[in-house]
Amino acid sequence: MAMTKHGEDPGQRFAPLEMSPDEFRTLGHQLVDRVAEFLAGLPKRPVTPGESPVAVRTALDGDGLPQRGSDPGLLLEEAASLLFDHSTLNGHPRFFGYITSSPAPVGALGDLLAAAVNPNVGGWTLAPMATEIELQTVRWIAELLGYPPSCGGLLVSGGNMANFVGLLAARRAKAGWDVRAAGMAANPGGTLRAYASTETHTWLQKAADLFGLGTDAVRWIPTDARLRMDAAALRDAIRTDQAAGDRPFLVVGTAGSVSTGAIDPLPELAAICREHGLWFHVDGAYSGFAAAVPDAPPDLVGLREADSVAVDPHKWLYAPLEAGCTLVRNPRALLDTFSYRPPYYHLDASDEAPINFYEHGPQNSRGFRALKVWLGLRQAGREGYAGMIAEDIALARSLHRHVDACPGLEPRTQDLSITTFRYVPPDLEPGDEAVETYLNRLNSELLTRLQESGEAYISNAVVGGAFLLRACVVNFRTSEADMAALPGIVVRIGAEVDAELRPREFVKAG
Repeated sequence: MAMTKHGEDPGQRFAPLEMSPDEFRTLGHQLVDRVAEFLAGLPKRPVTPGESPVAVRTALDGDGLPQRGSDPGLLLEEAASLLFDHSTLNGHPRFFGYITSSPAPVGALGDLLAAAVNPNVGGWTLAPMATEIELQTVRWIAELLGYPPSCGGLLVSGGNMANFVGLLAARRAKAGWDVRAAGMAANPGGTLRAYASTETHTWLQKAADLFGLGTDAVRWIPTDARLRMDAAALRDAIRTDQAAGDRPFLVVGTAGSVSTGAIDPLPELAAICREHGLWFHVDGAYSGFAAAVPDAPPDLVGLREADSVAVDPHKWLYAPLEAGCTLVRNPRALLDTFSYRPPYYHLDASDEAPINFYEHGPQNSRGFRALKVWLGLRQAGREGYAGMIAEDIALARSLHRHVDACPGLEPRTQDLSITTFRYVPPDLEPGDEAVETYLNRLNSELLTRLQESGEAYISNAVVGGAFLLRACVVNFRTSEADMAALPGIVVRIGAEVDAELRPREFVKAG
């Protein structure tokens, strides 16, 4: 039944979810004011409230679906308070935990604008301008990486999906049979083999599982002392599998591992793929954009030789979640992998038609992810992004120096914007098995206490059996002062934890 709101035209429907222009304007201004205050006050807030799941759940106050609606102004006030007071704040200058960046304010405003228009960027006719903006964004991302701007690509939800798209394109191109029509069961013989280093992100296991390869199809190649894929071991594995009748089809190079930021020898891996006719995919979700820095490592610049690349604008382009991106050197590879043209889609399907993104990836209904990325690229430009990424890397190196100079801390690795280290009580000598076991336990508990404290937020890495503390800087709000403060915080909490745990382990030496 049509409803009207007091003061409105009685002939106009007013649904429970509608707002008048004046009401929307008033509530929007109030919310933007609250968000602006929140962003300005981030450094004074704890990085995380350190609450239990029960406490956070209790804050919601109520389980049943409301039978009657509520005032939207009150709802927005409540939602803002809930999120501001009960969230881990990855925009905080001392958030160094996972590879989730501080979100650019222009991106947040872009999401509001995108939601207001609400284009479905699956078909061009449903989203003409949004489609063209996404195409331009893909070209700009390729240009930033030094990848051919004639490539194909699209925006996806994040690193997992961006890598999935690359793997599916590789399977279609290199399987040797029509895998789309006949499926994996039609394999004429020999297991399809993918190759990746032991430091590769877990997306590969998930993809091998979901897309019919099976996790046993992945050959895990050992790494060198710098945790980079051993290219000689890769060559040996490919030759061994070929001799056994298997079908190598894909090599995954990592451009910035999650644990330490290690970069595989991408140019050498590309040469091996060319030699054997394999698809070369680069997982650059974390650090692919660091290729835009003038003094980028040569191995990282090698991602330009890949058949496909996965990058995450919601990491080092500082876009709000979600925003991943897949680039494919041959644009036709995406159509060959994903295109279907059913009769109930009354869209221009000619070869000269505009791009319909539903044919280039797994989604039909697609949100306008590209707008926030496009706005950020225009606001900062290449120079702005190169400068911010270089500053993040410099800050991580500075942290390594502060850690090295701080009694009680042992620096371990430093690559790109990731520094790893651990707390070692001054009276303990690492190396003994019992001491190493205790140090792992000590640093694990230290990490939990530090995260719960809200003073700073870091994560962990396990390297050579050692549990390490890991700080990753992908945050344009982080400063040198934050780097200088972190070692002291870690040592203070570490000493407190050591005083509690040590008596239950062994008596202090001496």
